[in-house]
Amino acid sequence: MNRALRRIAVLLCVLFGTTLLFSDELKFIFVKGDKFRVVSQVQEDVYINKRYNNSAEILNRIAFEVADTRQDGSGFLKGNFVTSVRYNNSTVYVSDGIYDSQYWHSPLGIYEIAPIYYMPIVRNVPTFPNKNIEPGDTWTAPGEERHDFRKDFGIPEPYVIPIDVRYRYVRRETINGKTIAVISASYTIFYQPGPPSAWRKAYPILIAGYSDQVHYFDIAEGRLLSYKENFRFIFQLSNGLEVEYRGIAEAEVIEAELMDRQSMAQSIQEAVKGMQNVSVQQDERGVTISLENIQFVADSTKLLPGEEEKIKKIAEILKQYPGRNIQVSGHTALAGTPEARMKLSIERAKVIAEMLVALGARKPEEIIIVGYGAERPIADNSTPEGMARNRRVEITILEN
Repeated sequence: MNRALRRIAVLLCVLFGTTLLFSDELKFIFVKGDKFRVVSQVQEDVYINKRYNNSAEILNRIAFEVADTRQDGSGFLKGNFVTSVRYNNSTVYVSDGIYDSQYWHSPLGIYEIAPIYYMPIVRNVPTFPNKNIEPGDTWTAPGEERHDFRKDFGIPEPYVIPIDVRYRYVRRETINGKTIAVISASYTIFYQPGPPSAWRKAYPILIAGYSDQVHYFDIAEGRLLSYKENFRFIFQLSNGLEVEYRGIAEAEVIEAELMDRQSMAQSIQEAVKGMQNVSVQQDERGVTISLENIQFVADSTKLLPGEEEKIKKIAEILKQYPGRNIQVSGHTALAGTPEARMKLSIERAKVIAEMLVALGARKPEEIIIVGYGAERPIADNSTPEGMARNRRVEITILEN
């Protein structure tokens, strides 16, 4: 049954107080061309050897589209996953990783995904039974977590942690006119893995903990609307250290509105006309405002006088296009070490992002901050003019 017919059937159930059998056949529905955004926020405390170490807020932004479908109802999803972190006393989130992924997702929730992909981290959750279910019904199904431990442990490939998930159909409720199935999903982990193929300094020898989740599933639309989670995981490492993660998480799925990139780009080009070293481009990601030769005090993140006025004008332009995330990307010329260039590009992008937040152009959670160092030059670094052009910040209004 397609999405429109399911919606009508569920509406009839609500209006006339009856329960049709298929109204509780929980299945994902995929329509080719649909685009969605998922925004996930995690508040996490980290303990090392049972002593508090730090707190962080993690913001995951996922943009994906249904690129294809199969006769069995599966959808082929292509996604871009951006993980950003905000530590204590910081205003904005800084990108910690950008990943692309693609996989088949079955109506019952099973993934078909190549082992090279790091995202999504949690897979085959939720998985539904191939039968009609009622509130109070329970079932179990296998899943897995896959983690990127390249930075933490130097493990080169996605790190797999198997899980067995316990589900319960808690209740059926109406939220904003939608008939929602509330599903609990929980799993405990006690996993003693062997040594990975390669590592740096240490690797996990015991992983233990739990995750308790609540998923809100739109029965008629055949899609998740949101979820909430409490978790606690302990990693015992081969070097004797114990690292514990405690936290809560929540996520929301947002249907993306189609962007008229050409019209937006033309309007913004008119708005920036006369602004020196400012250009506008469009591509499949969205519309980008490029601030070339942006003037900072040498080797610092402090803007020179006059540049702040330029950012204020850009902020007013961005206010005309609310509801869309933006990416602020920092770039440097080819000078200094790669590490120093990367750090400087992130810090400069962060300065611009914090100004945009202060000016009311976007909320912190609506901005992705990325540093590229000198990896993406647009001009020849062997000339002063080329280096000036490469020393830039780009602000992209994202389509999804």
